[in-house]
Amino acid sequence: QVRLVESGGGSVQAGGSLRLACTASGDTYCISAVGWYRQPPGQERVLVAAIDDTGSAHIRDFVKGRFTVSKDTAKSITYLQMNSLKPEDTAVYYCLADSKFREVVLGRGDYSGQGTQVTVSS
Repeated sequence: QVRLVESGGGSVQAGGSLRLACTASGDTYCISAVGWYRQPPGQERVLVAAIDDTGSAHIRDFVKGRFTVSKDTAKSITYLQMNSLKPEDTAVYYCLADSKFREVVLGRGDYSGQGTQVTVSS
């Protein structure tokens, strides 16, 4: 089993930055890919970014240039660096992991965290 815990959320003003962390524990050898999803109030959960076991990252267009995803393999932590935050970035952010990158991108990863709230005020 794998346990994922998100951290780093909080409240910031527009233009600010936050770095989210997704820390994996347990059978981390099962994980090859990690994705960050977000769910704004009253909306569906959408993929924000994902990274595979080679470090290759996929960033959605609506955050490209502002968000980056990276990982510290030794610590089993995947980061989402969020810069130039906007009020529309307000959401609960979740990490999702799986042995297959495709499953993460499709939202079908085997492992998910509980989420961390990000609130951006104007």
